[in-house]
Amino acid sequence: MNDAMIAAAIIERVAAVRARIAAACALAGRDPAQVRLLPVSKTHPVSVIRAVWQTSGITRFGENRVQELSAKRSELAVDTPLTWALIGHLQTNKAATAALVADEFQALDSVRVAAVLDRSLAELGRTLDVLIEVNTSGETSKWGLAAAEVAAFADTLTRYPRLAVRGLMTVAAPVEAERGFAQLAQLCETLVANGAPGEWRELSMGMSGDFETAIGYGSTCVRVGSAIFGPRDYLA
Repeated sequence: MNDAMIAAAIIERVAAVRARIAAACALAGRDPAQVRLLPVSKTHPVSVIRAVWQTSGITRFGENRVQELSAKRSELAVDTPLTWALIGHLQTNKAATAALVADEFQALDSVRVAAVLDRSLAELGRTLDVLIEVNTSGETSKWGLAAAEVAAFADTLTRYPRLAVRGLMTVAAPVEAERGFAQLAQLCETLVANGAPGEWRELSMGMSGDFETAIGYGSTCVRVGSAIFGPRDYLA
C-alpha cells in the first residue's frame, strides 16, 4: 500500500470513529467535545502515525511501552508537534524514562512507581498528569488497583506533588465491559463526593470494540487502536 492509499484509509477510519463517537454522545445526551480520541499506535511505524496527524490533526497518541514511546517521540519530535500518553503498565526501573518522555500516564497503580516518577520529575522541573488504573474486571492477569483501594492510594499520592491526579482508567473485560464502565463511573462519583484529593475529571475507558458503551457511562477518553490503524503486527 503506497502513502496515498494509507492516507486515504486513515482519513476514512478516523472519520468513521468520530462518527461513532458523535452518535454515542447523541444517544447519551453528551457533547462530543467532552470525549477525547486517543489513537493507540503501538507496533505501528512512525510513518503511519505521521499520516494520522497530517490527515486528522490529532496531536496526542498512546503507547503501551515506554521504550517504544521514547523511540517514536525522538523520531517524530523533529517535524511534528505530537505529545504522548503512556497507557500501559510501568515497571519501577523504567519510571525515570517515563518521567522524561511521557506527557500523560494513564496506568498508575503503584506507590513505588509514583515515588520514582515524582523524584525524576522534580529533577526535570516538570509535572505529569496521571490517571489511576482500576482493575474493574477482577482478573489477576490485568494490572490496576481494586476499587476499594483507590481512595487510600489517592491520599498517598499527595506525598508526590509532581504527579497531577486527573482521574481514572480501566481496561474492561470484553464480556462484562458495561459492568466495568459502570463501576468506574460510580467510583469516580464516590471519590468526588468524599472529597478525595485529585481532579477526577477524566474517565479513560473504552476501546475500538466498546467505546460507545463507555461513552454512555461518561468516558472522557477513548483509546482506539485497530479501528484507526488496522490490525497490529505483534511480531514488530
